[in-house]
Amino acid sequence: MGERIDGGVLTFGSYSFPSSLDPTRTQASGSTGGTEMAAIYDTLVRSDSTNGSFVPQLAKTLSNNSDFTSYTVTLADGLTFSDGSPLDAEAVKWSIDRFVAGKGDVSQTWLNIVDRIETPDATTVEFVLERPWRQFPALLSLGPGMIVARSSGGKAGSVSGTGEGAFTPIGAGPFTLAKFAPHEELVLAARTDYQGGKPPLDTVRFVPTSGAQSQYESLKSGQIDMTYILRDEAVIEQALDDGYSGYLSPTGQNGIGTINNREGKPGADVRVRQAIAYGVDPAAVNTRANNGLGTASSELVPQTSRWYNNTAGIPFDQVKAKALLDQAKSDGYDGKLRYLTTSEPSQQATALTVQASLNAIGFDVTIDYATDVTDLVRRVYKDHDFDMTRGGAPVGEEAPYLNLYNSMASDSKNNPSGFADPEMDAMITAVQTASTDDAVREAISKVQEYANATVPYVIWGPASVLTAWAGNVHGVVRNITDIMFLGGAWISPNGETVER
Repeated sequence: MGERIDGGVLTFGSYSFPSSLDPTRTQASGSTGGTEMAAIYDTLVRSDSTNGSFVPQLAKTLSNNSDFTSYTVTLADGLTFSDGSPLDAEAVKWSIDRFVAGKGDVSQTWLNIVDRIETPDATTVEFVLERPWRQFPALLSLGPGMIVARSSGGKAGSVSGTGEGAFTPIGAGPFTLAKFAPHEELVLAARTDYQGGKPPLDTVRFVPTSGAQSQYESLKSGQIDMTYILRDEAVIEQALDDGYSGYLSPTGQNGIGTINNREGKPGADVRVRQAIAYGVDPAAVNTRANNGLGTASSELVPQTSRWYNNTAGIPFDQVKAKALLDQAKSDGYDGKLRYLTTSEPSQQATALTVQASLNAIGFDVTIDYATDVTDLVRRVYKDHDFDMTRGGAPVGEEAPYLNLYNSMASDSKNNPSGFADPEMDAMITAVQTASTDDAVREAISKVQEYANATVPYVIWGPASVLTAWAGNVHGVVRNITDIMFLGGAWISPNGETVER
C-alpha cells in the first residue's frame, strides 16, 4: 500500500443524499447520511468490524460493569469542537438530551433503556440503564454518539441552513462544513486541530447518485472515488469481479416487502398481509431483481449470521394465499394495492414480480413511482403514502435487538409499516436482555415464529451492501450500519492500487 500521502479530494456517491446534517433529523446509517454526519461529528464509540465488539472512537475509553447495566465513557483532556468550545462530559449530556428531545431515529430506544446520565467529572460520562443490554454501545455508535456543539444553534430538528432557528453542523469530527447545497453537493474541509491530527485528505465531497448501475459507472469513470451500493447483486458482483476494494455486508432482511399496516390501508387486515407473504415467492424476486445471484429466504436472519436459529419463515403457497385473500374480500376488501418503487432496475424488477405474483391470485396491484430514493424514503417514513414497497430491516451482527426494535416495535420511530403488537414488543425486549448468544438466538427464534403469524412485513431474503472504492483509496474504517469513517482515508498517486 505504501506510505500515506496527504492532500487531495475524495468524492463519495451517496445512496440517499441527506437533506439535513442534524442527527435529530437524519438517520445515522450508511444509506441515509451516516457517513456524511460522522465526518463532521465522529461518534463516541464505533463497532470493530473484525470481531463485532465496540471500541472508543471520539471517546478515550469505554467500559461497563459486570451485569451490563452501567457503561462509562471517558474523554481526553482538552477535547474541543471545531469552533474551539470544549467537548466535556456536560457537552456530551447536553447533546444526547437534545437528540432525545428532538426524537432522533433511535431516541425511543434510548428512552426505553437509559435510566439516567451521570457526569461525575469533566471527562467522565456514565450511562445507567433500566435493564441489562450487552450491546448498549451500539447507540453511542449512532445518532446519540454524534455529539453536537451548543453553538450549532436552532431547535432540535431544525433544518440546516441560514435564518432564524437554523441549525449549523458543528462537531468534533475530522472535517468541517464548507458548503451544503441540498440535492447537489456537500463539501467538507479537513480540520487542522482534529484530536487525531489533521486528516490526510484536504476535502471530502458528497454527491447524490441515481441507482446502482449509475453509481458503478461513475466509480469506473473516476467521477466518484467511493459509493454505497445497496441490494443490486449483479452490480455488486461485477464490482467485486473487477477488483474494486470495499466492505461487503450481507445482512438479513435487507430485502423485504414493507406493508403499510395503518388503519385505512389494505395491510391493516392481517389476512391481506398473510396473503402477500404466502403469495410472493422469494426465489422469483431473487431471479428477477438479482439475476439469481442473491439468496432467497423468508427467515429473519441468514444462515451466515452468528444469530442464525434454524427457525423457518413463511413458505411460498399460492393456494393458501388465495384462500386468505378471498376471506378478506368476503368482508369487503376490493383487492386493490399500490406498490411504491423507484425506476432503478432492481427495484422496478421487484415491483413487477410482486405485481404479477399477487395479480395471479386475485389482487389488483398498481405500481406507483417515486422520483428517486429520497422521495421514496419521505413517502414511506414521513408521509406513510404507500400500501407496499421494497425496503430493508437488516438484522445487524453487532446489535440484533436494535434492528428488530426499529422495524417492528410499537413505539419505534423507524417502523415504516406502523405494525404494533404488545406481544411482539415483549419478545423483542427478550432479545435485548438475553445474557448469552444462545439466549439471543432462542429469543430471535420466538420473534420469527410470531412474525410468521402476524406478518409485520414480508421477507424475501438477505441482501448485500457494498461500500466500494477505487483501488487508490486507503484508510477507510467501517462502523455499525455501514457508516464509514473518513478521517484516516487517503488517496495514493498515479492510480496506485491495493489488494482487495
